Amino acid sequence: MTDDSDGTRLPASIAAAWGVRERPGKGPKPGLSLERIVEAGVKVADADGIGAVSMSRVAADLGVSTMSLYRYVSAKDELLTLMVDAAYGLPPAAQAAGERWRDALSTWAWTELALLRRHPWILRIPISGPPLTPNAIMWLERGLRILGGTGLAESEKLSVMLLVTGFVRNSATQTTDIHEAAVKSGSTVQDVMTAYGRTLAKLIDPERFPALTVGIASGALEDDEDEFGDSEFRFGLERVLDGVDRLIDSRG
Repeated sequence: MTDDSDGTRLPASIAAAWGVRERPGKGPKPGLSLERIVEAGVKVADADGIGAVSMSRVAADLGVSTMSLYRYVSAKDELLTLMVDAAYGLPPAAQAAGERWRDALSTWAWTELALLRRHPWILRIPISGPPLTPNAIMWLERGLRILGGTGLAESEKLSVMLLVTGFVRNSATQTTDIHEAAVKSGSTVQDVMTAYGRTLAKLIDPERFPALTVGIASGALEDDEDEFGDSEFRFGLERVLDGVDRLIDSRG
């Protein structure tokens, strides 16, 4: 850990990621670095899932001893944090001149959704606290800048970003879970939802569940041909942004 003058403590690897602490000058093997370790971890997670990531597996893929990694990362949890940051990368491009905040924030949300689909293992790592790594902070910074001219209070801007990223993560988790379950059963998401509707139709009593009966009869569970639920995400995101829009209007 590193101590700052104000008493805050950072894991050495996080400090190194920010460039506020020098990395080991010479690793146990020439060319070994924090960046290579994190990159190797991401490759393992992308290929085999987060459950396959271990210090020993990453070391083996790099051709070094497990103990050599501990000069750069003190624990697996630190490695996972840095892997998530690396997978996120930089946020979408800065808001274009004249671009509405709503369009820019929508792009921000769709970009986050896309990267979570590319790296679904991120969703399996519990959130242990506020963002602290460089790329995560850049994503937050970009979102706050988008809201810069809205007239919202600073606390409200932070709350909006928490709301939007929470919606994105929840949507990504739901669609990923359903998609993975469908793949395991050798079917598609649409097959799963169609079978779900038919099963419910056999189970429910129309007098007890009149609204759901009407919904099933309408084909509402069968009319989405999008395997990853883009239409549902679009609908939900627009409703979230509608609420933010009204809040901004209320601020004059």
